[in-house]
Amino acid sequence: MTAGSPPKSLERGLVQIFTGDGKGKTSAAVGAVVRALGQGLRVCVVVFMKGNRPSGEWIFLSRIPQVKIARFGLGILTTRSNAKPEEKEQAKQALAAAREAMLSGNYDLVVLDEVNIATGRQLVELDEVVKLIQDKPPGVELILTGRKADSQLIQLADLVTECLKVKHPYDEGIKARRGIEY
Repeated sequence: MTAGSPPKSLERGLVQIFTGDGKGKTSAAVGAVVRALGQGLRVCVVVFMKGNRPSGEWIFLSRIPQVKIARFGLGILTTRSNAKPEEKEQAKQALAAAREAMLSGNYDLVVLDEVNIATGRQLVELDEVVKLIQDKPPGVELILTGRKADSQLIQLADLVTECLKVKHPYDEGIKARRGIEY
């Protein structure tokens, strides 16, 4: 590959996880998406749980033809005890969309945004996410984001980054700001 010419595909796709209670997990995934696009790779992002939230990064990237954004979820963050059947169905659809994108041959990078939360809150089964990783074709890069990544997923990943919260404006009652946090 010469400088400026796009790769035909990834030689070796890895599994990356961005997790932790600090800010920056989705932002790290967005950085990877931008780098992939800069090198001519094809990208699919599957958003779990926060599908109908007006998240600036996914709104912007959905305008780029080489990126497919599939958004699922009701926009609320549930707990295990208050999960609605519709939320579980949305998460199931998101996982199916991620699997389809990963196996289609149409994408070099597939991002599963907030899948760790969906797994932790039992909206999707951990075993299904494990199987997704195990079935990953060699030329596809997978990125999984969200707090509290399960130890099984961490074990399967090639790269795990934990975003650590040292201080956060939420702790002072400052709510998420449009254009900055979403």
